[in-house]
Amino acid sequence: MTIEVLVPTNDGHPQGWPLAPRLSSLSGLTIGIISNGKQGTRHFFDEFRRELLDNHNAGDVIEVVKENYSAPADLEIMDRARRWHALVAGVGD
Repeated sequence: MTIEVLVPTNDGHPQGWPLAPRLSSLSGLTIGIISNGKQGTRHFFDEFRRELLDNHNAGDVIEVVKENYSAPADLEIMDRARRWHALVAGVGD
C-alpha cells in the first residue's frame, strides 16, 4: 500500500498583502464588527464595542452577524462595510 502525503503549503515565495494604513485615532470614526454568529462572539463583541466607545471615542460601532458562519460575508454586509472607517471580523467557537 502506498500513502501519498499532500502538503498544503506554497512552494513559491508568497506575495504579501499590503497593510492598510494605520489609523491615528478612532475618535469619531465608525467601526464595523462582523461576527460569524457563533455563541462565543456575543459577549466578547459586546465588551469590545463598549471599549471602543468608552475608551477610544469611536463615533459609532456597528455589529453585524453573517447568515452562515462558515461562508464569507454576504454582499449586503460588504456593501455596508464600504462606509466604515475600520472593520473587525471575528469568530467564536
